[in-house]
Amino acid sequence: MSLLHALVARDTVVLSEKDLSPNGQQYAQATQTILSKIPPNDSKLTYAADTILIHYAKVNGLVAMVVAEDAAGRRMPFAFLTELLRNFNATFSPHEISDAPSYGMASFSEEIGRMMQTFTDNPPNDPIKTAQQELDQTKNIMVQNLESLLVYFLLASFCGLGVNHCTS
Repeated sequence: MSLLHALVARDTVVLSEKDLSPNGQQYAQATQTILSKIPPNDSKLTYAADTILIHYAKVNGLVAMVVAEDAAGRRMPFAFLTELLRNFNATFSPHEISDAPSYGMASFSEEIGRMMQTFTDNPPNDPIKTAQQELDQTKNIMVQNLESLLVYFLLASFCGLGVNHCTS
């Protein structure tokens, strides 16, 4: 599982949270500590710890945070955070968000879990990764072609006059 724990908070007040990690709720304290260190301005950042990365995006006082395995990279988790904030803002009005107490929007936790599962199972296309794969395929074809040419020229020089005059 690449996305392990996610939440939406209003500054330091967690409004909704979902944990899909195998051990359950092992990241709650870490996320709370990071929430307290996020600057008041809009920002995005990644914290690294062992084999996990904790990503957050803060927009207009609303923070989306996700704990992910390092294998997930950075693009997919940040795409998840963008979609999470979009869905959260589409579900709740600014008035509901500003008045909600801690965990006052826990009903959204199932949606967070569904989104985490969707992004883990079917991550969005990464155009950079796709381009790198295409370049690797092209490089492999070029190497094969160069190897074939090298064999041809070695065989031609070995036979003296060319491949057509060489008898084997």
